[in-house]
Amino acid sequence: MPGCGKSTVGRHLARQLDLHFVDSDSEIEHRIGMPIRDYFAVHGEADFRDVEQDVIDELTQRPGQILATGGGAVLRPSNRDALHSRTHVVYLRSSPEELFRRLRHDTHRPLLQVADPQARLRELYRERDPLYRRTAHFVVEGARPSVQSLTGMVLMQLELAGLVDPSQVPSTIDHGTS
Repeated sequence: MPGCGKSTVGRHLARQLDLHFVDSDSEIEHRIGMPIRDYFAVHGEADFRDVEQDVIDELTQRPGQILATGGGAVLRPSNRDALHSRTHVVYLRSSPEELFRRLRHDTHRPLLQVADPQARLRELYRERDPLYRRTAHFVVEGARPSVQSLTGMVLMQLELAGLVDPSQVPSTIDHGTS
């Protein structure tokens, strides 16, 4: 969902694991040569989703990176398939109310520039939560922990799954167990 911490946690996770961090929205903006919000206004959501699909297809074929996608990436079955089959997906789940608290002053997310953004977040959550769950290999509850705790919880899931060697993770990480 928008505002759940994908990019922030992704950057921290990449730093901890000494991997490259990629944000699909930044890659898209580089490709289209303008902010996503402007592209939405000029070309509409369908054209944006076409570009997003191409970018996600390319990015999911690159090894050795942490990838944060836009919140609507799961709307296309091809994106869900590419993400689930080529990567290890972590869904940072937050309630619509928590997301609204974080995003109430945001003016950059095109889907939230509506009269009632909290109602819009509830609608997006109802639509997307089942898709996120279907795509994800791991679900991490993101209600109010610090970035460090959330990063630690993700690392712990990856360690338990055997995807990360615990000896390579710095011991200063808070694994969210305190």
